[in-house]
Amino acid sequence: MNDSPENKDTDWKEEIFIAGNELVDRIKELVAEGNVRRLIIRKPDGESLLEIPLTAGVAVGGAVTIIAPVLAALGALAALIKDFKLEVVRTDPAESDEEKHP
Repeated sequence: MNDSPENKDTDWKEEIFIAGNELVDRIKELVAEGNVRRLIIRKPDGESLLEIPLTAGVAVGGAVTIIAPVLAALGALAALIKDFKLEVVRTDPAESDEEKHP
């Protein structure tokens, strides 16, 4: 059987279509949530522009500081491109807590 805890996938993906002028603020909100593992920024046609891996357990203030140069570049890019597709890979916090405390 494949019901063992090692085989359960605790990550899930969410797709958000967002206007260019809202991109940087939305990324800051997602980083502050703390359960985001990876952000993938794409053009509406699906072409990948940037992938930002986020380490679980990084202090929120530290994570925003670390990606500040990326956010500045995204702000400039957002001025040139009207719409974006943001893929958010999250970790399910309920599964993570169960794994830490069996």
